[in-house]
Amino acid sequence: MKLPQTPPVLESYLAQLDSDQALDKLEKIFSASLGPYDSKGRYLHWDKLRHLIPPEGYDSELFWLSIKQARTQLSKALSFKDKSGKPFLFCMPAGVVRDLLWIEKNSTGAIVVDEQITDEKTKQTYLIGSLIEEAISSSQLEGASTTRRQAKEMLRSGREPQDHSEKMIRNNHNAMLFIREYKEEKLTPSLVFELHRILTEGTLDPEDTDKAGIFRAGSDDICVFSKDDVLLHVPPKASELPDRLQLLCDFANQKDEMDSPDYIPTVIRAIVVHFMIGYDHPFVDGNGRTARALFYWMMAKDHYWLMEYISISRVIKKAPAKYMQAYLNSETDANDVTYFIIHQLEVIREAINDLHAYLKYRSQRLQEASALIGNSPLQKVLNHRQLALLQHALRRPGAEYTVKSHQGSHGVSYQTARSDLLKLSDGLHLLRKVKVGKKDAFIAPLDLEERVKKGSSIN
Repeated sequence: MKLPQTPPVLESYLAQLDSDQALDKLEKIFSASLGPYDSKGRYLHWDKLRHLIPPEGYDSELFWLSIKQARTQLSKALSFKDKSGKPFLFCMPAGVVRDLLWIEKNSTGAIVVDEQITDEKTKQTYLIGSLIEEAISSSQLEGASTTRRQAKEMLRSGREPQDHSEKMIRNNHNAMLFIREYKEEKLTPSLVFELHRILTEGTLDPEDTDKAGIFRAGSDDICVFSKDDVLLHVPPKASELPDRLQLLCDFANQKDEMDSPDYIPTVIRAIVVHFMIGYDHPFVDGNGRTARALFYWMMAKDHYWLMEYISISRVIKKAPAKYMQAYLNSETDANDVTYFIIHQLEVIREAINDLHAYLKYRSQRLQEASALIGNSPLQKVLNHRQLALLQHALRRPGAEYTVKSHQGSHGVSYQTARSDLLKLSDGLHLLRKVKVGKKDAFIAPLDLEERVKKGSSIN
């Protein structure tokens, strides 16, 4: 990865021209004939815009400066400043407003796919699965290498993690649960420290084991490098971190009326918090995980309930270079956080669309399982948890289930989970119960489909 080229500035551009040329160029720049996007509706950085063919009558630099002027007219300063004291800012062009309205519509109201997610009986099951998905993906972004299957089995069964990667995933899962518990509280530095401690417990390098939940010290001033050793970012000095974190908490807790000149939509505010943790890098490690966790905390606090069901890290993991590029574009173009905001809005939209697709798929699979059961007596005696397990088992002959894994998948008591499984094994003979040590395991038999078709041994 390389750093994007620094954009040209107006003063330097005009200095190359005589007075008549300068006046002509200024007229074009301030005529507002160009908006904040290129001809394809993209909010491009100079590093890409300079390769495009400019409109007639413009050179590349004039094209950029005209677009930059349009953005400046739309921009609003944030309360944060960079290392040299220059403010961060953002703007809300039409595309950003469009995405905000779409996310508002699709993450605060009801979403219905055969009543799968709005049905309270199954809502807990989906939420648990989503928390697991975000825990795995956020950890994998930071280098965790265990398989998804192993990670899900660990979290659902409750077994202890066996290596560094599994510890990272377990910690991320615990952090998501922590957010759910404390989402109604105001954000404070101590809450951020506790969140970081949960995220990094047992995963820091040996020399840093005592630095979970505390600021990096002056001796820990760090630089961010790419995988090919390109210096990408130098965070603020450790001595500035207490004031910067308090400012971040104040910003996160701020509540403005919509007609206030200082109003910033919740989604934008949450994305900016995400960005500033990445910029400030307040900890020796785990900054990315903390930033993404705080994004979820802010969204949950303002009742964007659907956000608890999506995984932004899974989408980011598909193209991690774009994630880093959004940071770099913002930092190299006069602290314009709009690049990062647009990237994250696209991530959120994709994550929500993925959820729609997943719910449709789950609905179809459950319908297939229901169709297979048909009018047999099983239809009347299986609850939604047993039907979900059966649907899973029909596609995985030989799969093993335990009381603890079933309990973890559906958020029910141990006794309820055990009753579900015993009914499927001892009562209906659909699963095979075996002893594994002192515990029971429930196996999907190879002839499960035939057993289901026959309705098994129901009295």
